[in-house]
Amino acid sequence: MSAYPAYVMGTLCVVGGITGFARTRSIPSLVAGVGVGALYLWSADSIRKGTANGLEAALGASALLLLSSAPRAAKGPVPAVLTATSAVSAWYYGKTVYALHQ
Repeated sequence: MSAYPAYVMGTLCVVGGITGFARTRSIPSLVAGVGVGALYLWSADSIRKGTANGLEAALGASALLLLSSAPRAAKGPVPAVLTATSAVSAWYYGKTVYALHQ
């Protein structure tokens, strides 16, 4: 189990939220980016430490990001990349959680 995908996704979400706010003064971008990013970073830290629910939180953050970005995927490169990376992250953590519970 690797925490690296969650660290990468968390960092990208936080930076993306701050960038979205800086460019357009979009408070929803800031709140969503920092919120989902914080969830990813918390889950990465939990995975690294081996504490409970880190993998499930990473899967939840991936699902949340995927469901929120998928309807906008065709509207430009940023939503398309968000959709693709969250789908890959959801697949990875979904596979890991499933294997762990077998």
